[in-house]
Amino acid sequence: MQNVILQEKFYGKSSLGILESHLQTLCEGLQTTVKVCGLTDHRWIRVSISGEDETAALNLLDEKFGFVPIQLKNVKMGAVQKGKIVGFGKSRSEVHADIGVFVPSPINSSISLQYLQARLTDGKKLPLQQIARLFCLVNNFPLGILIKRLDNKRNCFEAEFSEKQISFFSKWTSTNLERIVSLGVFFESVQKAVKVSGHLRDVAEIESLGLLEHMIVCKLGTYAAGLIPKLGRLLPEATLEVFSPKEIQKFTGTFR
Repeated sequence: MQNVILQEKFYGKSSLGILESHLQTLCEGLQTTVKVCGLTDHRWIRVSISGEDETAALNLLDEKFGFVPIQLKNVKMGAVQKGKIVGFGKSRSEVHADIGVFVPSPINSSISLQYLQARLTDGKKLPLQQIARLFCLVNNFPLGILIKRLDNKRNCFEAEFSEKQISFFSKWTSTNLERIVSLGVFFESVQKAVKVSGHLRDVAEIESLGLLEHMIVCKLGTYAAGLIPKLGRLLPEATLEVFSPKEIQKFTGTFR
């Protein structure tokens, strides 16, 4: 038996039973049993894997989700880690992301306002809350994090976005397609909501950013804000945020 902690958080109103069924379906065809053993204090998912094909299942889950570092010693400076935004709205000078380090004590990553202004707003001195609104930097939004150094005094990692994360923001902005970020529900629920709402014709695709984080890509000429009321009624447990290239360009200029 293997016990691991996935690099995914579980939040919202879905049950752990549904989560376990989802993970078991992912490993369908393998002679293995996947069980959800609970959540850590910061809601990372604990999983046990057993059976003849447990190594193959372990590799599959690692490829799909990854595993949290757990201990400080497992994080290398200069390495890229997956993280989830935490503490949204609690600071005016930095964005915090949890990468899954909690031994010997919890350590989050900190991305400074100055860095965000340099990379996301073309140097314009927009306040943190405005940048966060424009780029959907809210709780549980998944990010690729480049770890720069450990600040022992503040007990946090100084960090930046990975280049891959920057390329995502650049792509999302340059296409001029509005998007809806959905946080807190499975992909199948988002897919069903788009279909049942009658807006399938307005949606180009649905991209998964994480287990419970997805991006609904609107077709050209469709405004994301106009879809949210109908989708919101079908996804009451989800947080829905608008990512609008036109709004970003309006306040920042052309994103690079």
